[in-house]
Amino acid sequence: MFIYQLYTIATTFLFDIHAGLSLTFLIIDSRYKKPIMSRIELLQGTLDMLILNALRTGSNHGLGISRRINQITRGTFDVRPGSLYTALHRLEEQGWLTSEWKDSENRRRAKFYELTAAGRKQLQAETENWERISLAITRALRAT
Repeated sequence: MFIYQLYTIATTFLFDIHAGLSLTFLIIDSRYKKPIMSRIELLQGTLDMLILNALRTGSNHGLGISRRINQITRGTFDVRPGSLYTALHRLEEQGWLTSEWKDSENRRRAKFYELTAAGRKQLQAETENWERISLAITRALRAT
């Protein structure tokens, strides 16, 4: 069993993760971590949700997606290429993303990813689920 720790500015969430679930590693910004922690484990589905959300406003290439996630999480998450590209391929196989090769802003060829209609629907479902779960956890942590 692994301990899943996600540090936000005010709250620490602890979850038991049973063996067999895929985990994705992200670096957490030092402003939001305890001094002992240098990495956190993030559930695979959460990374998928962050990627889908990063593509909500339009297509982007891998590095751009990683930068967007870093931006929208205010520097909390730095998605490593191995985790990102594995997730992108999985999302594309599930039909939630499409991709095509284009020239990037620096005139290099890059694979650009875009949300499909099914991807937008999945993002909505995952967002609603995340909001429901995080609200329940917040209530549990604040319970007296």
